[in-house]
Amino acid sequence: MTADRSLTALTIAEARDGLKARRFSALELAEAHIARMEESRALNAFITETPDAARKAAAESDRRLAAGEGRPLEGVPLGIKDLFCTEGTMTTAASKILDGFVPPYESTVTRNLWNAGAVMLGKTNLDEFAMGSSNTTSRFGPVENPWRRKGDNRPLVPGGSSGGSAAAVAAGLCPGATATDTGGSIRQPAAFCGVVGLKPTYGRCSRRGIVAFASSLDQAGPIARTVRDAAILLTSMSGFDAGDSTSVDRSVPDFEAACARPVKGLRVGIPREYRIDGMNPRIDALWRDGVARLRDAGMEPVDISLPHTRYALPVYYVLAPAEASSNLARYDGVRYGFRAEGADLRDMYEETRGQGFGAEVRRRVLIGTYVLSAGYYDAYYLKAQKVRTLIARDFEEAFKAVDVILTPTTPGAAFAIGEKQDDPISMYLNDVFTVPASLAGLPGISVPAGLDSDGLPLGLQLIGRSFDEETVLAVARALEDRAAFSLTTLGTA
Repeated sequence: MTADRSLTALTIAEARDGLKARRFSALELAEAHIARMEESRALNAFITETPDAARKAAAESDRRLAAGEGRPLEGVPLGIKDLFCTEGTMTTAASKILDGFVPPYESTVTRNLWNAGAVMLGKTNLDEFAMGSSNTTSRFGPVENPWRRKGDNRPLVPGGSSGGSAAAVAAGLCPGATATDTGGSIRQPAAFCGVVGLKPTYGRCSRRGIVAFASSLDQAGPIARTVRDAAILLTSMSGFDAGDSTSVDRSVPDFEAACARPVKGLRVGIPREYRIDGMNPRIDALWRDGVARLRDAGMEPVDISLPHTRYALPVYYVLAPAEASSNLARYDGVRYGFRAEGADLRDMYEETRGQGFGAEVRRRVLIGTYVLSAGYYDAYYLKAQKVRTLIARDFEEAFKAVDVILTPTTPGAAFAIGEKQDDPISMYLNDVFTVPASLAGLPGISVPAGLDSDGLPLGLQLIGRSFDEETVLAVARALEDRAAFSLTTLGTA
């Protein structure tokens, strides 16, 4: 079966409107994307494909559309990051330790999407337990970025941890996908793959039913081809959940309508601390171009300071592993998932965790256990929490003078698979621009804004006030319009 490229090239907005107008059926749309997934398995973007379930859901969507009962996302096919529990469909978090785990419940975010009429194509690949910036730590193998450097066919990383979702959207396997962001895991892969990635305010989307990494940082969000598509998905993904103590009880705005808001007269902050030593000249030029484009849209650039930015990465790599150490203690081989044999109970625990967790997960669990241990808690974990408060306070002060903040998303473009495998510090530096907003719980979006000298996509990041995704989306749309980036330049695998 050959994919109908006229259908797999549609944005979510185009697919939604075409379905409503009955220009094609939900089943035809699903079949086109299923065929595209089959053609592109070399990318390894999906862990579990669900074509039969997609066909069944699409047929139900066609029935609803014919009866005039279409819901906001009726018949729109999506990829779901394999960190979201899906009732009756295996959920692995890309880890051996969750082998064979089939949840008897649905995550709140995916349930919201199904209630809106969306169709699941399958579960996308990720770094194991969302720990990574390259999507090479998955038990199921690395995901390949559909982009290639000019004159170099070596496979590139798609970024992580939501690399499967970003690669799938960029390659036309699905028009949109769910993702999660702990320190940049939506925005960084979106930048590497030339798509849009939106991390909403912490508490905007429920965390219930999402496999936990770092509970005070994890937040669900969409990856899509356009800012408008990201807004459409976020509207359906959001909402208060009484079953999640971190969910915030606020009304859900019309995020799609917010994209059309005028931005003239708004002030955009340019933080001087983000001009790091040895900054890639192409990234610096892209950033300056972004400032010029927003000025052209009628916005006023303002130099600002975020003085504690330099501490963000060290703080993150104390707090996130500490929370991971606590969250991953539940995987003991007793109740579900993988279990290794052992001479006694303790031996079984040790063998299960030693064999079930990959190297990066074990590294972070060990770091986290160390910083929480007696004698080190105050020196590391407690101090990191105090500095986190200072980082959040920097943003509060900045937003007294500006409406949004513009920064690069990543320090460079996608790199070759295996290129930084043995250098965890270099790998962690991929999150240098995204981690501060995560620590402060603020909304951030990556918008594709240009290509580097090798023809690879680069992104710019916009950060907004807490629960002000509407302004972020309006400015992002203005930036997107002026950047005029197009996935049509992508030669997919």
